[in-house]
Amino acid sequence: MSEIKVEATKILRGAVRVPGDKSASHRALLISALADGLSSITGLSNGDDVSRTKRIIQQLGAEVREQEGGVAVVGPEEGLRGTTEALDCGNSGTAMRLLAGLLSGVPGEHILIGDESLTTRPMARVIEPLQKMGAQIQGRAEGLPPLQIVGRTDLNGINYEIPQPSAQVKSAILFAGLKSHGNTTVTEAIRTRSTTEDMLRTALVEVVSADTDTGAGRSVTLSPGRPMTHHWFVPGDPSQAAFFAVLGLIHGNASIGVVNILSEPERTGFVQVLSRMGGHIQLNAGSQNSSLTLKSSRLVATEILSSEIPSVDEVPALSVAAAAAVGVTEFRDMGELRVKESDRFAGSMELATALGCETWSEGDDFFIRGLGSASAFNSFRLNAGLDHRIVMSAAIAATAGNGGVIDNWETVKSSYPQFFLDLTSIQ
Repeated sequence: MSEIKVEATKILRGAVRVPGDKSASHRALLISALADGLSSITGLSNGDDVSRTKRIIQQLGAEVREQEGGVAVVGPEEGLRGTTEALDCGNSGTAMRLLAGLLSGVPGEHILIGDESLTTRPMARVIEPLQKMGAQIQGRAEGLPPLQIVGRTDLNGINYEIPQPSAQVKSAILFAGLKSHGNTTVTEAIRTRSTTEDMLRTALVEVVSADTDTGAGRSVTLSPGRPMTHHWFVPGDPSQAAFFAVLGLIHGNASIGVVNILSEPERTGFVQVLSRMGGHIQLNAGSQNSSLTLKSSRLVATEILSSEIPSVDEVPALSVAAAAAVGVTEFRDMGELRVKESDRFAGSMELATALGCETWSEGDDFFIRGLGSASAFNSFRLNAGLDHRIVMSAAIAATAGNGGVIDNWETVKSSYPQFFLDLTSIQ
């Protein structure tokens, strides 16, 4: 078992540029591979998750060339094709779910595999709607990977209401809809990130989005078609920026910035949460990307709804903010955390407990009684398992508090290989 010791620091100054948005990076590669001809991508995430998608589109017949500032992708004129090789998604649930939809319309036999963590993540929520479209796709019991897919050219468009908010499920259906007969409509009661539909629209696929009657949700209707080539610019990942946002607020002597981040409303809910907790946090909007400025703050507890952060990716970082706040922070309807790279529901509570907080849960809600200041955190040791977000959450807690040791820290390479270098750069 590997370990890394993270020391507490007295002062934080400077700015960090986080990696390219992981969600947009996956989608830029897939859409470019589906197009006929040359696309380019600037700002692509350099994490292992995205590298897996890059390798997979090559296995399916796309050409990928490294170039200054990014990569070039040449989609084959005849379209992607099947391969006898296993398509290894590593730790990436995004890659597996999006590819499940895309491959449903690519002729040939395909098998999607993953690492030990990904093999335990449920895929039934993707399999069910794809099968309704006529896809031949199956996994192990309860829809667990690996997934076996026989690509077809006679899929049918469907109208589908997503039972649980998931941008990945929505995206899988839309990718399958590109090769379907008739339009495909996906309706979500709570809006999730619009990255897929926005990027497909940019690639000149006909996509129409409309608010639902309640105003909280959205319906997306896609007409089948082939994406056009495009030059993609990928801004920084707001989910990665959240770690430095929390760190800048809970540290006793901090004035830091995070530059070059995507500012989609569905991706920056953590900013409103931290502001509500009393954080001195400012989102500075730009034309293509935005930035954050953070200063040390005294945080107070709040109620955090999963609908504010539909992917719930930022919850582990927010659990560290809750640990430093005054009062009991309530995390509501967080059951989705249980089926991430690890059980982040339990992992977030375990980290807060290790810091010295009282924690408890009721159904899909959990609660953290904060210590009032990061200076009150325990020095701790935590096994992060195979979860990069637990690693980074533990690291910011140790940096702002009284240090800590993190086991299995290398999994951070899946999304943010230079995280610890960037963390050191502002100390």
